[in-house]
Amino acid sequence: MSDDIIDTINRNLDNMRRSERSVANFVLKYPEEVIHMRIVDLATEAHVSEPTVVRFCRAIQCDSFQAFKLQLAQLLAAKPSFNRFNVPVNATTADYCETVFETTTNTLTAVRKALDYGAIEKAVKCLTNARRVEFYGFGASASVAMDAQHKFFRLQIASAAYSDPHIQAMSAMSLGAEDVVVAISQSGRTQNLVDALRMAKISGATIITLAPRNTNVTQQADVPIHIDVQQADENHYTPLPSRIVHMAVVDVLAVGVSKLKGPSVDDHLRKLSKGLQSLRHN
Repeated sequence: MSDDIIDTINRNLDNMRRSERSVANFVLKYPEEVIHMRIVDLATEAHVSEPTVVRFCRAIQCDSFQAFKLQLAQLLAAKPSFNRFNVPVNATTADYCETVFETTTNTLTAVRKALDYGAIEKAVKCLTNARRVEFYGFGASASVAMDAQHKFFRLQIASAAYSDPHIQAMSAMSLGAEDVVVAISQSGRTQNLVDALRMAKISGATIITLAPRNTNVTQQADVPIHIDVQQADENHYTPLPSRIVHMAVVDVLAVGVSKLKGPSVDDHLRKLSKGLQSLRHN
């Protein structure tokens, strides 16, 4: 197969039956455990039947459960940091530097390969034609929203970034059919964000989401951009490669908008750069 097995699972999730998605979600959450399981063990843990596990394997183009486990084991061996960020107590500086960069690089590569170019193109057109663009995000996603607002403001698009639930709600109720909301979420499950998106939808705004597929946030989207990144252990400090991936996708959208707007934006950016020179030390 040209893609790794995790990419294949993520790409086929929407086409699976609910019971098959239960198997897929368990595999995505506990890949290292799955490679040591029998088919009956996985069926029990995913609360499905053994034939469902077989159907899941076929849905991701694996001839058998053993063939699926082999591909999963090969992936984990090739990308030891794929499953979860883990730094041993006795790790050296070189060890944890390597782990952080490897985890981030692997995550960026996986998301790049899974990007839906059709969704990106549609989102770029919506953003380019928007009267106003509002970016919503909480926690680590709030910093991504602020970064996005800075990028799109420079592209001469009226924009704002909000991380307070009450401000998001007031913003959502103030939007119209010519406006766009970009919701950024690493979990896709934040209830306040879902509530704000429902209000924005009632107001007639177009909703673009940067979030995992098959989540409450994504379900509110007119243009869902799926970003599937395994969440870190919440009980320990770990880096957040998903934040960097979200920023990379925002950059992709900004480049697309700049390209669609044409030479006028290039002239504006040159003017900004020249004007800001006076604020810098020589």
